Amino acid sequence: MEIGTTLPYEIGINYSIKLNEKEILVFEDDPLRESKTSDEEKLEKEREQREAKETSSADKLCDDEKRLVYELSSRDTEVRAHEAAHQAAGGGMTGAASYSYQQGPDGRMYAIGGEVSISIPSGSSPQESMRNAQQAIAAAMAPADPSGQDFGVASSAMVMLIKAQQQLLKETQEGMLGKEVYKGESEKNAANKKDTTNLEIPT
Repeated sequence: MEIGTTLPYEIGINYSIKLNEKEILVFEDDPLRESKTSDEEKLEKEREQREAKETSSADKLCDDEKRLVYELSSRDTEVRAHEAAHQAAGGGMTGAASYSYQQGPDGRMYAIGGEVSISIPSGSSPQESMRNAQQAIAAAMAPADPSGQDFGVASSAMVMLIKAQQQLLKETQEGMLGKEVYKGESEKNAANKKDTTNLEIPT
């Protein structure tokens, strides 16, 4: 078997062997491997300490604190689901969710309130404005338990929807009246043509 002089062979975790200039096998600490391992060990220890701290802090909580943690955790889940419903129904009309937090006795932060902005753009036509208003109403009322603010947004969108419907109705009526006026004028002109006598003008 032939052993090259430049190839180290691993022994264990932190050591390597190689041939020195006299071709004698020597053991050496591998500083790169040692630093890599120590970094990994350090991260692992930090993770274990964090988990131990969380577990010990949860174990140290009294019954009232445990109940408060449970209530905060439930509220956090409810708030996030509420805002996610707005975003899912709003499409491009909703912004990012923002939350207000409260720290629990276990040291964790829990969302206790949230907000998603809903913008209602006016459309270039009554039909587009109606679609935008309907989408905004759907976004505002999407959660299972809409808040007072959600009802307010839906109410504003409803006003916009009614105005757009009125505008569409007005445009439709004007269009129909315009056709009727045109039809009346053309019938009047046709009647006038019958009454007129044809005169031949000599050339």
